[in-house]
Amino acid sequence: MAPPAYELYAVKYAHHERRRSANFIGGDPHDGPMPMDYVVWLARCAERTLVIDTGFNAEAAARRSREFVRCPTAGLAMLDVDAAEVPDVILTHLHYDHAGNFDRFPAATFHVQDRELQFVTGRHMRAGFLRHSFDVENVAGMVRAVHDGRVAFCDGDAELAPGISVHLVGGHTMGLQFVRVHTRRGWVVVASDASHYYANMLERRPYPTVFSVGDMIQGWERLFAAAGSPDHVVPGHDPEVLRRYPAPRPDLAGIAVRLDVAPVA
Repeated sequence: MAPPAYELYAVKYAHHERRRSANFIGGDPHDGPMPMDYVVWLARCAERTLVIDTGFNAEAAARRSREFVRCPTAGLAMLDVDAAEVPDVILTHLHYDHAGNFDRFPAATFHVQDRELQFVTGRHMRAGFLRHSFDVENVAGMVRAVHDGRVAFCDGDAELAPGISVHLVGGHTMGLQFVRVHTRRGWVVVASDASHYYANMLERRPYPTVFSVGDMIQGWERLFAAAGSPDHVVPGHDPEVLRRYPAPRPDLAGIAVRLDVAPVA
C-alpha cells in the first residue's frame, strides 16, 4: 500500500539579521545581508501528527540576541495543533534552536539519534566551539526524558511511521538527522541543519558551525538522493522558504507555509 500523503508545514518563530560571511566557511567575498529564519515543522495526516523540532523560547532569544516572534507552540496552535497533545516529536539534533520548549510537549515521545545523546553528554562538550550551540538545560532535560521513558532512540536510518523516516547524516553535529516525508507532491526532505540555506547545499559551501566538514559535504548528496530533486529539499533556516512556498491561508502569510505543494517562485 502507498504511504499516506502528509500535509507538511514550516512555521516561523524567530529571526536573526546577519551577514553572508557568517554563513559559509571561509566567509564570502560579496559580503552583505543574509538573514536567518528559525522554524519548526509540522507533518500530519488523518492517522497521525508529528512535530519536527521545538525551537527556543524568549529567554534563549534574549541571551543570544535573536528576534523572538512568537513561541513555536503558538504558531502550531494557529494550525490547530495543541502542543500538549502532540504524541511524537522528532528532534533533528539538540542545538538550542531545535530542542528548546521540549517541556511544552508533555505527551510526546522524542525521537533522537543515539549519536546525538552520546555527543551532547560526552567528551566533545569540553570544547567551547562545539558546546556553544547547546543549552545545558535542554540537554539535562532530555536526559531526564530518557529516564522517564520518553525518548525513542534511532541508530541510523529508520522508518518511524508509514511515510515518515529519519536519516542520520551528521556533519553539523555528530547525530544530526534529516526527515523524509511523503506528501501529495512526492517525497519532501526536511533538511534541518544538514543545509541551513539553499546556497550551502547548491553551491557546495559548508556552514561554519560543524562537527565534521566531510560528513556535512557528503550529507548534501544524501539529501538529494532521498528527495529525488533539489526542489524537494527544504533547508533549515533560509528565509527564501517562506517566499517560495504558499501560506496555508491569507492570515498566516509570513508565519507558516505549506511544503506539500510545489514552490510558487
